[in-house]
Amino acid sequence: MYARLFPAITWLKGYNFGMFRLDALAGLTVALVLIPQSMAYAQLAGLPVYYGLYASFLPPMVAALFGSSRQLATGPVAVVSLMSAASLAPLASAGSSEFIAYSILLALIIGLFQFSLGVLKLGLVVNFLSHPVVNGFTNAAALIIASSQLAKFFGVDVDNAPHHYETMIMVAKAAFDFTHWPTLMFGLGALALMFTLRKINRRIPDVLLAVTLATLISYFTGFSDNRTVGLAELPTPETVAMITDYNARQEQLVELSRDRAELGGRIDTLQKEVEQGRADRRELLALESQRDLVNLAIDEAGAEIRGLRSQLRGLRFTAVERDGRIFFHVGNDWVAGTVESNKVWRLKVGSGALDRERLTMMGGGAVVGTIPRGLPPFSLPEFSLAAALKLVPMAIIIALLGFMEAIAIAKAIAAKTGQRLDPNQELIGQGLANMTGALSSSFAVSGSFSRSAVNLQAGAVTGFSSVVTSLVVLLTLLFLTPLLYHLPQAVLAAVIVMAVIGLLNTSGFVHAWKAQWYDGAISILTFLVTLAVAPHLETGIMVGVVLSMGVFLYKSMRPEVATLSLHEDKVLKSAQYYRLQGCRHIAVIRFDGPLFFANASYLDEQVAKYREQRPDLRYIILEASGINDMDASGEEALALLVERLRAAGIGFAVSSAKGAVLAVLERTHLLNKIGWENFYPDSKSAVENLVHKIHQHSDLPEGGCKSCPLTQYLPLEGGKDRDNRRNTKVKED
Repeated sequence: MYARLFPAITWLKGYNFGMFRLDALAGLTVALVLIPQSMAYAQLAGLPVYYGLYASFLPPMVAALFGSSRQLATGPVAVVSLMSAASLAPLASAGSSEFIAYSILLALIIGLFQFSLGVLKLGLVVNFLSHPVVNGFTNAAALIIASSQLAKFFGVDVDNAPHHYETMIMVAKAAFDFTHWPTLMFGLGALALMFTLRKINRRIPDVLLAVTLATLISYFTGFSDNRTVGLAELPTPETVAMITDYNARQEQLVELSRDRAELGGRIDTLQKEVEQGRADRRELLALESQRDLVNLAIDEAGAEIRGLRSQLRGLRFTAVERDGRIFFHVGNDWVAGTVESNKVWRLKVGSGALDRERLTMMGGGAVVGTIPRGLPPFSLPEFSLAAALKLVPMAIIIALLGFMEAIAIAKAIAAKTGQRLDPNQELIGQGLANMTGALSSSFAVSGSFSRSAVNLQAGAVTGFSSVVTSLVVLLTLLFLTPLLYHLPQAVLAAVIVMAVIGLLNTSGFVHAWKAQWYDGAISILTFLVTLAVAPHLETGIMVGVVLSMGVFLYKSMRPEVATLSLHEDKVLKSAQYYRLQGCRHIAVIRFDGPLFFANASYLDEQVAKYREQRPDLRYIILEASGINDMDASGEEALALLVERLRAAGIGFAVSSAKGAVLAVLERTHLLNKIGWENFYPDSKSAVENLVHKIHQHSDLPEGGCKSCPLTQYLPLEGGKDRDNRRNTKVKED
């Protein structure tokens, strides 16, 4: 009982110093990879980079202590981070306080869902996400993640468009207009270094070396050159007018948002009063119309703000010294006194209003900047029922997809180590990791393939390696964050790109197509839909799931129904597949699948087709080895089929029926209706008996069917003794 509540007990037994030394080294190695990766994934999730460190503090340790895998490394991962950002984009602006609150709440809901599935032992629910769907989605997500980092490579800022491809077009236009070449060199250089080191030896900490080298170069070359100025230092009238107009629109948007929230509360209250008959519905309709007008005004204000923001970001300034002060003019209208003639300055414009007295002018590239030192805030996420209900659908998808990624990695590791893996316990571990992470300001996490591989290769033998990883992250938060100030953002983008390269798996499409063409088609359609609808990634997943379920239902409604005949190796096989000649008087029909409400009529349709094709048909043998189950509809359909066949003078027998099916037939008394004498333990005894019985009928042409392939089945024995042996065997079975 204690082991189930606290699985770490199982690997703490017999723990010794040698194991501790291996775990400590592996934990340190993983931490050196995790720290830069987590900051990059926080950026991908639309959060400040230090939230990646928060997500790397408690979740790895909790997942290891309560999960069943001893080497699975939990923390921020690319796909979950991207889906988290995509699901919250319609609710708040990336990086805003509301967005951060939603991200933490989303992690809590994901953790609760995963934990509930684990406690209820419903881990098999992840089977709804088939491998072709996951393969198509993962490949599309890898391309979306990699392309989403292009803006950071070129050193440009653009707003996110409704569709990802529209955002990429805007990035291309912005990069064509202006590219910050030092930023691009940092990004490409980091990619080249990590790729080369990985080719030389995968044990080399390529991410750590690239991040360390880039940070040192950035520090000593003054890569980041930002200056804080007031509006007075921007003397170009057009610039001042644009900033003033931009701030006014932002204030208008804030007021409109406040009005919408107030109207929403009044509408909710009035809705309840209308339902109780204490208010007039016309007043409710008037308020809803008023809210629609406010929404329209918000959309218009948002469009104007995006246009002004794009114009402000597109301005290029020249720094000019005059009377001991630095002024920033658009273009080169003040050539005399230019501080650095070859340097271009840009105005940093975020999603909110600009501080007229503290405007940031960027003369260099973007770096991580200041990271708060100390432990993350510990508190319950801000919770409201309305917000939680909005997040639940995406939380379920992210929870299932994240767990699928984690359990796939854990299974691959277990295959190498031979350890026992419990999917439900792993769900509990992942759920608790997300829940405790949410209490410490973490966004959603899952198992990481790359870091788990590093953990295994570094020699980790127990989950204590993840405890060491969490402790190293803690030391970083307490003492080492100032060292990360000069880390270029482009290098973090390169870290993400290198990480998602491993997600690309084009051979998965070919493999799925070779297995079944429809699996390949589902995988390709999921891939294309996910790319087309990005950033609404849940649509791609849902399309894939619906297609998979549709194929499953179609196959269940139309199972394989084959006629059997004697093969040259003296075994009954499919006459259609092997092109075998069948008997004109006896049809052996095999039904492959459960006989239930969805396909009950299909068996009758196929039998009717065989009757039309064989007018001399005298007997039908239902080879029932493929029928694993039968419900009331299936039993009713079988009873009606027997009645119709007997009314037409056609005999009916059943061979190879399984115990579950015989139990249903016995409880409904259909077994007695068909007759014990018409049940055979296998197709061999059924054919042997019925071929002899049917082919001896005097009304058959020329005394029987001498050319029938079924007569070659077995030498026939005396009828009475054979019947007695058959009936005895059926009853024993």
